[in-house]
Amino acid sequence: MSHLLDFSLPPNLSAKEPPERRGSRRRDALRLLVLNRQTGEVTHSRFERLYDFLVPGDLLIFNASRTLPASLSGWRASDKSRVEVRLASHLSDNSWLALIRSTVPQDCTVSEEKNSVISFEFGLNARLETPHREIPGMWKVRFSAGGSELMDLIYRLGEPVRYKYVSKPWELNYYQTVYARDPGSAEMPSAGRAFTWKMVLHLRTMGIETAYITLHTGLSSYLDDELDRRHPTIAEEYSIGAQAASKIGVARSAERRVIAVGTTVVRALESAAQADGIVRAGHGYSGLVIKPDYSLRITDGILTGLHEPTASHLELLSAFISPVLLNEAYNEAVQLSYLWHEFGDLNLII
Repeated sequence: MSHLLDFSLPPNLSAKEPPERRGSRRRDALRLLVLNRQTGEVTHSRFERLYDFLVPGDLLIFNASRTLPASLSGWRASDKSRVEVRLASHLSDNSWLALIRSTVPQDCTVSEEKNSVISFEFGLNARLETPHREIPGMWKVRFSAGGSELMDLIYRLGEPVRYKYVSKPWELNYYQTVYARDPGSAEMPSAGRAFTWKMVLHLRTMGIETAYITLHTGLSSYLDDELDRRHPTIAEEYSIGAQAASKIGVARSAERRVIAVGTTVVRALESAAQADGIVRAGHGYSGLVIKPDYSLRITDGILTGLHEPTASHLELLSAFISPVLLNEAYNEAVQLSYLWHEFGDLNLII
């Protein structure tokens, strides 16, 4: 697919701060690139005009996961050297997958040893159990605390995961959607960040249905360009409640559109879809990789951010619209100076 998505992203098009800190003072003050799935027609609009492209009966599905301050600063118990533990995914046995990085030199993944211990403030420790088979520096780790005690310590110790294009450390609140409720995401499910409660309520008055599921997002980058291009899959925990499953079933039975707010929602819904095309309530882990030839069973449209040329998310988007049309639209977005990344502009494919 990479040969079809032929665009380069100038550094100045990386959104370096939230829109509230770019002078607008509103999180919904973003541009909206709209693509017609059938024709490839491109429309340039504003996010606050999203309702122009929806019809009564459409069902928007949101990811209600809360973003963790998933970057924890600690030190090796053996030699006291500083490391960053970047949480990636909570596992079913209450351990975690985490990327372990030396803080000196910067951005250097280091080699750890099985059963070595990393210590943190407030008496918290993490023991390294098993290295990941495909991702250097990624380990299964087990903390000395669990449950609500561990979650409290993570919030006391951690900071949001931040990449180099972001201008400064922003507070965790900037990495939350307004409707977030279930803590667990290593990085913000950013497609829904622009929504305000005022906008959600306005859409409801127009007859747009809403439902909420949870998928705890992993890391979007392993800080290795070649590895990121391959982007090995880490299974992500998701949960779909009875109310959301019922709304999806009703919408599909009535042939109304189901529109995912973010790639995370697509993966959760498509993972939960049964052979008969029905989404049932439940909890699981999604390792689903959606590529251009994937036949979508549940989702009819998607609202998403703008993704880098090598991002695996582009393969998922190409299950909605041909890579050729997607490439043309992205090149147009570059020419018109749309902003990329989690604080950037949005793309509706419908």
